[in-house]
Amino acid sequence: MIIQAKGIEKSFGDLKVLKGIDFEVGKSEVVSIMGASGAGKSTLLQILGTLSTPDAGSLEIDGTDVLHLPGKELSAFRNRRVGFVFQFHHLLPEFNALENVMIPAFIAGRSDKDSKAAATRLLEEMGLAGRMDHKPSELSGGEQQRVAIARALVNEPAILFADEPSGNLDTKTKAEIHQLFFDLRERHGQTIVIVTHDPELAAMCDRSLFMRDGLFVEE
Repeated sequence: MIIQAKGIEKSFGDLKVLKGIDFEVGKSEVVSIMGASGAGKSTLLQILGTLSTPDAGSLEIDGTDVLHLPGKELSAFRNRRVGFVFQFHHLLPEFNALENVMIPAFIAGRSDKDSKAAATRLLEEMGLAGRMDHKPSELSGGEQQRVAIARALVNEPAILFADEPSGNLDTKTKAEIHQLFFDLRERHGQTIVIVTHDPELAAMCDRSLFMRDGLFVEE
């Protein structure tokens, strides 16, 4: 298993958001997590992605016990082994598409030449060969999300986490982004965990789990 989480608990003040979650994902598996707002989906995704620390439980990612990594080692692990795609693209407006994708590679200490080559290859794969020098404000919502996905993949992470990745796209663009995740799995063997409210996307996944009140339940 590429992710093994056991007994994950998380509270914010008196509110217990996660109540002992067990979660496993195999290599190259695409898994969706569904549930009403407030069920704990995004909190779980942030913990699995090492952006947040649980109050209790254990978490191994790609064979590494991430909860016991010191701060700098955890940051380096996250940069190299984990990719994130969010509903809102979080692209840096002052940089063009190519530069936005190169940033995580720079953070990982890769050379200018290597970073540019990797970013160029991914943007070409995303169908954005002619849009690399465009800034986010000059791109459509779907193009911005493709840039964000390329940025998440530039360091060849073991896992891609996506939080409502098509939540604010039109129907046609949404379908294209959904298919893109499965194309990535076919081409790169990518493991993908997706939080979504979209039943069509969930139905495409290998497994779809449903959360209610901080636990996985039968839908």
